[in-house]
Amino acid sequence: MFLHLGKNVIIHLEDVIAVIDLSSVLEAEDTGEFIRIAEEEGFVRRIGGEKPKSMVICEKAVNKGKGNKTGTSVVYFSPISSSTLSRRAGFMHNIPMR
Repeated sequence: MFLHLGKNVIIHLEDVIAVIDLSSVLEAEDTGEFIRIAEEEGFVRRIGGEKPKSMVICEKAVNKGKGNKTGTSVVYFSPISSSTLSRRAGFMHNIPMR
């Protein structure tokens, strides 16, 4: 399945590691450091010119044969809220309730 992040950006759900609400994590020092390093390394993709509401961390696994896998990391800043993205992806329905 796929997930639309805004504008013309669509990703595979299997590549999604995390969908994060930016309003709740931007104050954290660790988050700021993560974003700074991701930008320095060229992993950040900003979608549209609007203020981002969510951060979507992805890792695209690439099979190199004989069980060797390498990945390409991408951190998307989306203008769509994390709750909307999670609902679209069906994450809320896939969480086991105890």
